[in-house]
Amino acid sequence: MTPAQFFKSLSDDTRLRCVTLLQKEGKLCVCELTAALGLSQPKISRHLAQLRQCGLLQDSREGQWVYYQINPKLPDWAFPILENALMAVNKNGQFEKDLERLHDMECRPEIAACG
Repeated sequence: MTPAQFFKSLSDDTRLRCVTLLQKEGKLCVCELTAALGLSQPKISRHLAQLRQCGLLQDSREGQWVYYQINPKLPDWAFPILENALMAVNKNGQFEKDLERLHDMECRPEIAACG
């Protein structure tokens, strides 16, 4: 991944919100990101696919769930940038709302089936 690809991936607000939530939480499924961001499943899935295709995210299947997380094989220079992005959005009211909606979600996959 080149720096240009990395920054282009983060230049979209929805993708940045997804990545920062994943940076904070570790791994999340589409239904969790949909609830947290208050956006449609197709929109979230499209952005996650773009992030996965460029190598920023990886996915894994656990039972019926597909989880997304930051790719641990990113270049070393990418991780401090992701940490700084998380610190920056942590001061943003939108991130707090996203995190609150995520934590208020009643049917998180590790607890019960979503849907």
